Amino acid sequence: MKLHESPSPNARRVTVFMAEKGIECERVSVDIRGGENIQSDYLKKNPAGRVPVLELDDGTFISESMAICRYLEAIQPEPNLFGSTAIEVANVEMWQRRVELNLFLEIAGAFRNITGFFKDRETCVEEWGKVCAEKAPKALAMFDDQLSNSEYLVGDRFTVADITLAITLDFSDMVKVAPLPSLDNINRWREMVTARPSLVAN
Repeated sequence: MKLHESPSPNARRVTVFMAEKGIECERVSVDIRGGENIQSDYLKKNPAGRVPVLELDDGTFISESMAICRYLEAIQPEPNLFGSTAIEVANVEMWQRRVELNLFLEIAGAFRNITGFFKDRETCVEEWGKVCAEKAPKALAMFDDQLSNSEYLVGDRFTVADITLAITLDFSDMVKVAPLPSLDNINRWREMVTARPSLVAN
């Protein structure tokens, strides 16, 4: 396998997931700032032009970070990161989606529209970026409340939902477009998960 990646939250989500699974493969750097991901050779791998892309030995290409993680979970079920019972699978999916839709997309929207990082290839609306930046901090309370009742987002074990929240908060710290409040349960959880070897190394 080969993982085509760049320094991005979604690519990092996959590399952290792989590290938790103990899966290693060749990693190929993609220059998204230079536009390599929108060139014809790369678009043959992923017509959406995004990273990461997992290239299998038979020439199959899998894109979208959660689809890649689903594939990796299927070929190597343990340690389980998507849930093992019906209710756990549903809860992991629910909290993973809540992080993605309510927090990550708002921070990403603020970053892309306020900074104009990709203004050479997309329409940036600064006013919308500011709306996103205002919404993101308010969303954090939902996750703080959940973490007041459990060690991790879904019960007493680390899952892909925690990976998504961890890479989202790290991305927020890096881009500094939507400052997030300091919340006790988030801080407790974050100190615990960011010490995991998978997050330290990726």
